[in-house]
Amino acid sequence: MDNRKESRKPNLLFLYTDEQAVSTMPCYGNNLIEAPYLKALGEKSFVFERAYCSQSVCTPSRSTLLTGLYPHSTGCTENNIPLSTEVKCLPELADFSGYRTGHFGKWHLGDEVFAQHGFREWVSIDDAYRRYYRPERDKSAYSSYHQWLCEKGFKPGDKLDRFDFFSRSYTARLPEEYSKPAYLAGEAGRFIRENRDNPFILYVNFLEPHMPFYGPRDGQHNPEGIPLPPNFNASPAANQPFKTQVLRYLFEKRGTSGLPLKTEEDWKKLISNYWGLVSLVDTYTGRILGALDENGVAENTIVVFTSDHGDMMGSHRLVAKCVQFEEAVRVPLLLHVPWLKPERVSPPVSQVDIVPTLLELMGKPVPGSLQGKSRASYLEGKEKPFPGEDVFIEWNGANCGMGLELPHRIALPEIVTEAFPEDRVARAVSDPVRTVITPDGWKFNWSASGENELYNLADDPGETKNLIGKPEFKNLVKELYEKITAFQERTEDALSLNPSPRRGEGE
Repeated sequence: MDNRKESRKPNLLFLYTDEQAVSTMPCYGNNLIEAPYLKALGEKSFVFERAYCSQSVCTPSRSTLLTGLYPHSTGCTENNIPLSTEVKCLPELADFSGYRTGHFGKWHLGDEVFAQHGFREWVSIDDAYRRYYRPERDKSAYSSYHQWLCEKGFKPGDKLDRFDFFSRSYTARLPEEYSKPAYLAGEAGRFIRENRDNPFILYVNFLEPHMPFYGPRDGQHNPEGIPLPPNFNASPAANQPFKTQVLRYLFEKRGTSGLPLKTEEDWKKLISNYWGLVSLVDTYTGRILGALDENGVAENTIVVFTSDHGDMMGSHRLVAKCVQFEEAVRVPLLLHVPWLKPERVSPPVSQVDIVPTLLELMGKPVPGSLQGKSRASYLEGKEKPFPGEDVFIEWNGANCGMGLELPHRIALPEIVTEAFPEDRVARAVSDPVRTVITPDGWKFNWSASGENELYNLADDPGETKNLIGKPEFKNLVKELYEKITAFQERTEDALSLNPSPRRGEGE
């Protein structure tokens, strides 16, 4: 039932995290993690069971979340490429002149601490991106969070580009009341209170559970009670991308976030810390949602909860993202529309559809330039059933994480060059990929170097068997290849890829 007052325009509260795996969410089957507010939100939301990001790394994915375009169209094909002022974000895509707009938290789309792209109120939390500011920006400007910590009596103990700053490792060790989630919840609550009589659009992005994988909730979950992923022992095989094999070797040798990854106990400790970060986010998500109720605007506010990408967190004995495996490209996606009856949506969907869907739900026209599709009519019950359509995912090379980037930009770790030929690693890291996932569960990764992959997710959800070289799937591969080329033509994606698999793959 629609309980909104006819005169009220709908608000939008868009909550998104950084690097949160689907496996951390109660609504996706995790009954062990302590996340009561996310559980409650899931129970009253549309839950998209198979939602995918556009590219499994921060900047490209965020560009899609904000614009409804794929990374190759936004120009943000890898980390730290600023989003062009010519490319519009949701508040710029329709007439929101009567709205109060704000973006709070991590941005990672350029000029980190400066208000932009239709968001008039800006609360920033990160000072690590100065070197990527546009020339006209004041590089001496500090984030809102930095200034708040200084007011609380903290003194920055790290330097970056000659500036004092609070590093992520430092702030992750602060008492919880001074954590980034606590700060953002306080600022978001203030914004909601101040604008309870005005329509508003508020985006809040938590850095957590992104690395460093530690924080004030490290002891919340007992590692002994945490299960390892079902595909934990399915290390990347010889017929899977060489990049994944290098990453597996790197994690084994040097661990992450100060934690070794030698034993199963090590991995459980890592996952325990990661779950603690999710529980931290849950608490302050609850605070923000509570502010909607306290200020009488909950029944008029659309709430989105999602993440920019997932995290491997032990699957294939990998950590982080930047690969095409499900754990990295699948994302949580909840959509609470108070006046609509929620349901679970099982067909695959892409985050590129979020912006057009929100525009239509808010009563705004959807520009024809967007590459995503509005799903509002299905959510509103005007059209049924929800359509099963192909989902497309990109990888545009480099930015693969853990220090493995092109040698001319960041030197490859010695631990890697001692074990693998440097030129081969460089080629693997920069290898672009296009992926299609079909409603019936086929997944095809098409690689520029020919490191192609084919998985039947219905039978092999852990992606342990690459079927690309099997003769019986030759026609299917051709069909999926044609789907990708049609996607490229439709979205003006100029990447040229080799349609042929490597000799011997899958045999």
